[in-house]
Amino acid sequence: HVLKCCQKVLAWVPVVFIALVVAWSYYAYVVELCLYSPNSYLYSIAVVYLVVFHLSFVMFIWSYWKTIFTSPATPSKEFCLSKADKEQYEKEERPESQQEILKRAAKDLPIYTTTASKAIRYCDRCQLIKPDRCHHCSACDMVNNCVGFSNYKFFLLFLMYSLLYCLFVAATVLQYFIKFWTNEYAKFHVLFLFFVAAMFFISILSLFSYHCWLVGKNRSTIETFRAPTFRNGPDKNGFSLGCSKNLREVFGDEKKYWLLPIFTSLGDGCNFPTRLVIMDPEQLTVSNQNEPAKSSGANQSFPARPLSESQNRLLASDSQSVESGPEEENVKSGSLHCNTSDDS
Repeated sequence: HVLKCCQKVLAWVPVVFIALVVAWSYYAYVVELCLYSPNSYLYSIAVVYLVVFHLSFVMFIWSYWKTIFTSPATPSKEFCLSKADKEQYEKEERPESQQEILKRAAKDLPIYTTTASKAIRYCDRCQLIKPDRCHHCSACDMVNNCVGFSNYKFFLLFLMYSLLYCLFVAATVLQYFIKFWTNEYAKFHVLFLFFVAAMFFISILSLFSYHCWLVGKNRSTIETFRAPTFRNGPDKNGFSLGCSKNLREVFGDEKKYWLLPIFTSLGDGCNFPTRLVIMDPEQLTVSNQNEPAKSSGANQSFPARPLSESQNRLLASDSQSVESGPEEENVKSGSLHCNTSDDS
């Protein structure tokens, strides 16, 4: 219990550090640069500087706040074993018997990924079946998605507005950095602000570029290093719907809300549409019995749980892409996009 308390306290150290740095940068830019600067040229454009600065500052703080304080999505109760199954699972010593219990419990769940050994993914620590794309987080000590479906859009916007904020600050403070080396007037706060802004811009740029690539491929960080294993084997592109649809899955259908830190991601956090090149034999029977799927022109397979309205909109044009593509693509569902966690 003491270790968990210490862990929770330490988890807030980076947040407090960033908050202090941002508060100091606000003081250095607004007070030291725009209000108290002896440069007469700066007075004429100080209003423009302050307007642009505060716009980027507000969006940066807003997205950062939403990223931190948005509750992570956790598996629903249906992924937990019943009391009888749990007792039977704990009594069994043979892994084969335990797997049979898990398979029986997971037969009606929207689970399509397995371990590398084709076993049901189960968290012994949390005592629940792991949904697809969900892992046990060592920091939270539970199965969830610290940065995932519930706040992944906020995280991306936080990175983007951080870049814009640092770029604007560094660009407008650059003249003071140059004046420092020509022995002209320059304040320490303003000079140091340039170094901090430039340093954060360079470091965040690589992280933001990496996550933009992940969004285009519809992968989590874990899936980048270890491809998810489906019934047909590992498939690193198993959850990809194409770049444009992957983008809409995170940011939503309405582009006017894309740049605002409000939740617009498609889906419900439990089912994610998945397009696989290889047909799952166990789903082929379901697909053949589904007449609407045949009439749509797409060879589609559906999970036990129906897709949400937003996901159906996302996949509405799949039939056209399948007809024009060299290979047939099949639709299934996954669950819980998780980025910053590790297996347990």
